[in-house]
Amino acid sequence: MSTDVTDKIPAAAPPGKDGSGAGGGLLRLVLDGLRRNMRQYGMLIALGLIVILFEVWTGGDLLLPRNVSNLVLQNSYILILAIGMMLVIIAGHIDLSVGSLTAFVGAFAAVLMVNHQVPWPVALVLCLLMGAVAGSVQGLLIAYAGIPSFIVTLAGMLLFRGLTEILLQGQTLGPFPGGLQKIGNGFLPAVGPNTNYHNITLLLGLVMIAAVVWQEVRDRRRQQEFSLDVAPAKLFLLKLVAIVAAILWLTLLLASYDGAPIILIILGVLVAGYGYVMRNTVFGRHIYAIGGNLPAAKLSGVKDKRVTFQVFLNMGVLAALAGLVVTSRLNAASPKAGDGFELEAIASSFIGGASMSGGVGTVLGAIIGGLVLGVLNNGMNLLSVGTDWQQVIKGLALLTAVGFDVWNKRKSGS
Repeated sequence: MSTDVTDKIPAAAPPGKDGSGAGGGLLRLVLDGLRRNMRQYGMLIALGLIVILFEVWTGGDLLLPRNVSNLVLQNSYILILAIGMMLVIIAGHIDLSVGSLTAFVGAFAAVLMVNHQVPWPVALVLCLLMGAVAGSVQGLLIAYAGIPSFIVTLAGMLLFRGLTEILLQGQTLGPFPGGLQKIGNGFLPAVGPNTNYHNITLLLGLVMIAAVVWQEVRDRRRQQEFSLDVAPAKLFLLKLVAIVAAILWLTLLLASYDGAPIILIILGVLVAGYGYVMRNTVFGRHIYAIGGNLPAAKLSGVKDKRVTFQVFLNMGVLAALAGLVVTSRLNAASPKAGDGFELEAIASSFIGGASMSGGVGTVLGAIIGGLVLGVLNNGMNLLSVGTDWQQVIKGLALLTAVGFDVWNKRKSGS
């Protein structure tokens, strides 16, 4: 008795019907990759959508070269603070003093340069040292005295704000030397032949593209060497194309105006340096360890007190740098400078993927979170949205980001 098995063999689906075709397969890979890396890519996608929405709503004003440059200049000090705050939050702490410390360092710089005519390079170094001292004191109290970071930095917020008032005697103090002003307002010089673009910016963009592609390929190869899961080749290639396109677009945009702002170069160095530290050094791994599981980190030999101290020392230095940037941009030191900066930095970190419980977050995530807030601020200002509604919208953005973190943890069972 013969058996006809032809009816047991399913007919081949046409390409694309089940996602096995070229287009459907790539789409499935993208969706699977996004699903597995939702924490990493979620806010990046949200940033892209926010940019597109405001570009449409403002009639194309958001992405004008002049406005993009202003967007970088206006948010540079928040992004600097967000980098340091991300490390603090990853370590399982919080710092409420950074806004006041930013104002205090700006006042200290004004007293040095305006009242005592100290050369600005010397004053810059002294201000960074002052930030390091302030961060060290808070770090000692938190790490070695065992006082909760919330209490120590709350006290620091009040202390530094009072010292700012004392130094400035309630008055605005300025102006500053031209060299310092360039940090917060200056652009790279124009050199070379006339190409209708800023040549140095074009060159830096190409160098950045090469560096990012090399880093991504290197990281993928290292993961393969250690038999770790890597993204499929098509998805990895799509990611590289998207990164290169974004960098090239931003480079051409800035090069068509006055070129790259000096503060953008400083930010780039900070992101690259801190990103490397958090990914590839023992210190970075220890920060993740004490924030993720402090008892286990101690049992593994991690010197948690020293790491915590260093994290707050670093935060003090970055707060001092932010103070110099905001003071140079305003060309004056004000007793009210830095108001709310600590909340912006904390919000940037959480929107960028930091976890309330510590142990999770990236430097790039902090930058993305800061840009989300910056684009929201800039876009709403272009649309003449009142400050009251701006606060409501930013509050909802923060609440959504933290809610997503809680939901993601419950879904993963962690």
